[in-house]
Amino acid sequence: MMTGADAIIKCLEAENVKVVFGYPGVAIAPFYNSILNSKIRSILVRTEQSAAHAASGYARISGKSCVCAVTSGPGATNVITGVATAYADSIPLICITGQVNSELIGSDVFQEADITGAVESFVKYSYLIKNVNDIPRVFKEAFFIANSGRKGPVLIDIPVDIQDAVINKFSYPAEIAMRTYKPTVKGHAVQIKKVIKELEKAKRPMICVGGGIHLSGGAEELIHFAERYRVPVVSTMMGIGAMPTRHPLYFGMVGNNGKNYANRAMNESDMLIMVGARVADRAMSQPDLIMANKVLIHIDVDTAEIGKNVGPSIPLVGDAKHIFNQLEEEKCECKHDEWVTALEHYRDTMKRIRTPNPGYVDPAVFIRRLSEKMAGDAIYVADVGQNQIWSCTYYVVREGRFLTTGGMGTMGYSIPAAMGAKAAAPKRQVVAVCGDGSFQMSMMELATIRQHDIPVKIIVLKNNYLGLVREFQHHVYQDKYSVVDLTGSPDLEKIAEAYGMDFIRLYNMDDSETAIGRFLAEDKSVLMECIIDPMDLVKT
Repeated sequence: MMTGADAIIKCLEAENVKVVFGYPGVAIAPFYNSILNSKIRSILVRTEQSAAHAASGYARISGKSCVCAVTSGPGATNVITGVATAYADSIPLICITGQVNSELIGSDVFQEADITGAVESFVKYSYLIKNVNDIPRVFKEAFFIANSGRKGPVLIDIPVDIQDAVINKFSYPAEIAMRTYKPTVKGHAVQIKKVIKELEKAKRPMICVGGGIHLSGGAEELIHFAERYRVPVVSTMMGIGAMPTRHPLYFGMVGNNGKNYANRAMNESDMLIMVGARVADRAMSQPDLIMANKVLIHIDVDTAEIGKNVGPSIPLVGDAKHIFNQLEEEKCECKHDEWVTALEHYRDTMKRIRTPNPGYVDPAVFIRRLSEKMAGDAIYVADVGQNQIWSCTYYVVREGRFLTTGGMGTMGYSIPAAMGAKAAAPKRQVVAVCGDGSFQMSMMELATIRQHDIPVKIIVLKNNYLGLVREFQHHVYQDKYSVVDLTGSPDLEKIAEAYGMDFIRLYNMDDSETAIGRFLAEDKSVLMECIIDPMDLVKT
């Protein structure tokens, strides 16, 4: 006899799921009872939002959909922020929520919430399972939807009586064919030829890559294309790491907080190839102005993104990896050495000059030194706030990955996402970097790190402020600060002691080399606090 809960586990096993992040409750108890009979690792987070963030980190490193599971009511509503974050960043998640008994739905019973309705704006699709025999089909569809086309979260709401019901016959579909969902992968051949013709004519071409390049697994193809035709590359925040930071053809992040020479390069280009990027406001605040007098090729797997914020000269729908392979098959005799030389001059002469306070840790120099000492394939997870901008600007990516949340900008992301990344790649070095504000939004997950032996290294850039909001108030309201003072924050040395972690406190740059060495020396959890100038700015 197989129950619905048993069937769910069988579905997850068929999808080769290794880990489930979650938080149990009565409405999801049958699922958590059945998982005991499986080899799937179940990781108990300390708040449901972290379950989705951890699943996001796991999915981004593994390239596969990851699963989080929570109970009904507040469990389901708590996970929404994490699901919305994954949706904004196009991360494939399967979110399983328990629900009250089927016959009680709609009667406002204890811990009932219309979760499928609540997440409608933040998921690719959602299901409310009403028949236990639908479980195999629903899960097969959910995994296919989440990890195809423009990737994203799928939510499956399962009443507790359906989890307990007996399934007639379990048969997991071998293949999936959805008449109404057929994402385009391969680029149209005519459009491919148009791109090559424009590239031959262009004098100042530029590639701008977004997070879609990572989701497609097309970074290697991007690099090969750029090197073949000597086309310079910039990235959005989510595209960081598509090329190594010090690759001679990479010119940094664009946007409000990007490199000034990267923005100038994009502005002066006569042909811009946007790849897996939404042309959103942080990367391009005035798209119509920037796109004037240039050819825009917009490559994206999601047709809804093409033309949404700016009209392309050549729209090209498809998966970035496949499209770069198609472009590789075309013949094009062009090099752009003169343009690259001009951009190298911009890079050499337009660097921002910081004047840090020597009495504190300089986050710019610290992050650069940290990245140079980290393992080549390390995973760096930046939170949101000033720490994110400093990380984007000064972290040096080699063969590793740079993770952050750019679409939703959710504080408290880095620690649980780093947990997920470490669970996906236990042999790789994983470092989470956050501010003292974002740290306090997820510091309860230090217990998860300890309980489940997930050795994540954590750095807190401490300035006793919500730094980026304070900086905004400095510029806009002439130093009238409102509700940004973090006085009352805990002693992090005692926090580390409470969770059995090593602790390092760095007051200035004098001992930074030694401190970073100690921090990275062993593969175990370490909490490091860096005291930075409360008045330091990401923009001077």
